[in-house]
Amino acid sequence: MTTILSNLKWLDRLARVLMIALGGATALPIGAQTTQPLPSAPSAVIAAQNEALAKPEGSGYVFHPAGSFTTPGGLSVDRASDAALRLSLDDAISIGLERNVRLKYDRANQRAVKGDTLGVLSALLPNLSVNAQSSAQEIDLAAMGFKPSLISSFASLGLLPPGYSFSQVVKVNTTQASIGASQVLFNLPDYELYRGTSNEAKVIDLKKLTDDGDLILTVGMSYLQVQADQANLTNAEAQQRSARTLFDQAKQKHEAGVGTDLDALRGQVEYQLREQDVIAAQSQMEKDRIQLARILGIPAGQKLELTDSAPFAQLAMMDLDAAKITAYRHRKDFLSLQQQIALTQREVKAVKYQRLPTLAFNGNYGVIGLTTGPYHGDFSAVGSLNVPIFREAAQRGEQDVAEAQLTALRQEEADLRVTIDAQIRSSMLDVNTTNELVKVAQSNVELAQQELADERERFSSGVDDNLAVVDAEASVASAEAQLVQSLYQYNVAKLELARNTGVVESRYRAYLGQ
Repeated sequence: MTTILSNLKWLDRLARVLMIALGGATALPIGAQTTQPLPSAPSAVIAAQNEALAKPEGSGYVFHPAGSFTTPGGLSVDRASDAALRLSLDDAISIGLERNVRLKYDRANQRAVKGDTLGVLSALLPNLSVNAQSSAQEIDLAAMGFKPSLISSFASLGLLPPGYSFSQVVKVNTTQASIGASQVLFNLPDYELYRGTSNEAKVIDLKKLTDDGDLILTVGMSYLQVQADQANLTNAEAQQRSARTLFDQAKQKHEAGVGTDLDALRGQVEYQLREQDVIAAQSQMEKDRIQLARILGIPAGQKLELTDSAPFAQLAMMDLDAAKITAYRHRKDFLSLQQQIALTQREVKAVKYQRLPTLAFNGNYGVIGLTTGPYHGDFSAVGSLNVPIFREAAQRGEQDVAEAQLTALRQEEADLRVTIDAQIRSSMLDVNTTNELVKVAQSNVELAQQELADERERFSSGVDDNLAVVDAEASVASAEAQLVQSLYQYNVAKLELARNTGVVESRYRAYLGQ
């Protein structure tokens, strides 16, 4: 049994090591048009944090005063502070834009595209190179065929001066320096591809802006959800206090002999139900705070204090055609698709231009000579003309592929226009519907509170038992919960309308009425 337990512990330790080694940071999805499920926290970060918190100082983990620590492998992990982090909606969005993992990937892609652009540009610009070298050689001329008999025959023919002595081993020290230059003079396919890199860079930039908008929508919805949870908790606590008062009144009446045991029992049950509501509301609020922290990229255990109150401001009616025009001008996904079409059009041109000849130049100029002797110049200049022949089949195939991609992108653009129209119409309906629901919910709360006040007065006067009061309290709790939910749905609908028209990044506060 001891051996089995030891093996299990060893396997568990190995599994933990593998989880830390293989666990990768998962990109946080930030929903495009609808509510998206929250992503899983990076497993490597969580595993490393748990391991680090269990290790004492001096075990290879470097702890920093700012509330973070570095693992022996160099992984930096944040730690939650004891003080609550005060967050306005603007603060939450700023933190999310800075720390969200998905946006960090987008910024890395932007740098990669800039590097690719420079690589394409270098093929069109003149390339200059400088070369300098010095060499020392010792050559055995006999091994190369220059034997004494051959030299003697040269002397007998008068090719060498009388008395010339010939050394079979020759030492030669040479030095040379040169400047080389190459330039593509005419290559339309490369030129079109270079022009397309600007479109590619715009596609990546717009992709990042799209993700920024998605993040703002997700952070805004999560922030509003925590605000709604706080309102529900406040209402639940108020209902609990009210139920406690009702229970005390019923108990006092029963003890005084003017009330029934049923009233006291009913009051106690109602109080305990409201106590359960408080516990459930508190738990839900804490879970939603954890989700907000995960979206922002801060430790899940960090305490949050939301400084903004839940807004309620009616959104002015918006013309459908004007909203669509705004979306076509500002929707980053739509603009990105247009840039992809422009990029593919340049690729089609580049394929067509492959039938044209290309012209290039290559040359160098320098000096060469003995290291200790005189030098003289040498140069070369080469012009090349390349004319493609018998590549028609391959060129037509590449052209068909590029044109098919262009057709698909144009169809996608047409479909996106229809999708934007449908999304805006749906968002407008949601805004109008939830606005009416808020008004009805407000009226229901007022009526339920008036009914509760009347029933409490009847019970205090001894006209009726507390059954009607319990029912009235339940009605108030239900009406207040419905008001909170309706207000949340209304604010989310306004945010989604701002997202669907492409202005959520700059006008989310105006749409919320803050």
